[in-house]
Amino acid sequence: MSNDILTQLTAILETRKQMANAETSYVASLHQKGLNKILEKVGEECTETILAAKDAQASGDNRELIYETADLWFHSLVMLSHLGENADAVLNELARRFNISGHDEKASRTNNNH
Repeated sequence: MSNDILTQLTAILETRKQMANAETSYVASLHQKGLNKILEKVGEECTETILAAKDAQASGDNRELIYETADLWFHSLVMLSHLGENADAVLNELARRFNISGHDEKASRTNNNH
């Protein structure tokens, strides 16, 4: 189910990037405003997600955390789309990391300048 949602969302994001009117489509308006505006939104959603996680820990209620994480993922997908990538690239990278220790993966990034 989750992969179906990502596939559908990727298709919608690409359609709105290519064909939608910036006056009627939020995604098209972000693309029209450019990468800096998209990055601003990713940063804003990241901060809101962090704050929601802190609140969730204190309250035991994760609803706002889930909501903000969805916003963060959405804007991250818009960012990827703007740069010619999509969720598949991220999923492929995660799949590559299976059966690799987190410490080994981090060390490989240091050695490969990632």
